[in-house]
Amino acid sequence: IQNVNLTVRHCDFIAMIGPNGGGKTTLLKLILGLLRPARGQISVMGLPANQASHLIGYVPQDIHLNQNFPITITDIVRMGKLKPSKFKRTRWTRWHRNTAKERRDAFELLEQLEMAAYANCKISELSGGQRQRVLIARALAAQPQLLLLDEPTASIDAKGQTDFFRLLKELNKAITILVVSHDLLVISTYVKSVACVNKNLHYHGQAEITGEMLETMYPCTEEDFCPVELIAHGLPHRVLQDH
Repeated sequence: IQNVNLTVRHCDFIAMIGPNGGGKTTLLKLILGLLRPARGQISVMGLPANQASHLIGYVPQDIHLNQNFPITITDIVRMGKLKPSKFKRTRWTRWHRNTAKERRDAFELLEQLEMAAYANCKISELSGGQRQRVLIARALAAQPQLLLLDEPTASIDAKGQTDFFRLLKELNKAITILVVSHDLLVISTYVKSVACVNKNLHYHGQAEITGEMLETMYPCTEEDFCPVELIAHGLPHRVLQDH
């Protein structure tokens, strides 16, 4: 990615769209401080990205999740409270001494995300949508100001996706959200703005997704001519204004 200039405003809800390999996940990892830019600067709430991890909640793609790991949902949420050591970045603090309070806090988060009934279950016993809610609860355990989600609905059915984005819209009342997604028709109903990433970044301060945006993000050669046409009927939708 190159020539990226992006300001994420407080309580914005940004959908990041673009083709595979365009740089979306790379940009998230730069914001998280997991990668360092070859040039330029990244500031998160006034701090360098690699010093602001405690201000950010992160829900990665559900790809390498070990569903057979013998741990309860409550303990997974508690893991969100682990913090890097002040002395060595490679070391992490142990579980806090006050485990009773941690469990209460974790249970309250699960209640907020309508997952309290599964507090003592294993991750393998949950559906894809339920697992994503648990991962969000883990990300919220550290009380972040910014929530980053990388294709969080990839393993969720259509109804689950709608419920999931309704949940994010509710969380967005207090938390800034940046979500990578390919579910364009779903996200256009819930997000406030759109960032198109395909090596470069184009920010749009409204939730309208146009054919021009899609052609920029998913270009075709003259040999593979495939014009983009957006058709959307019924309410509510924010994909097209007049058509």
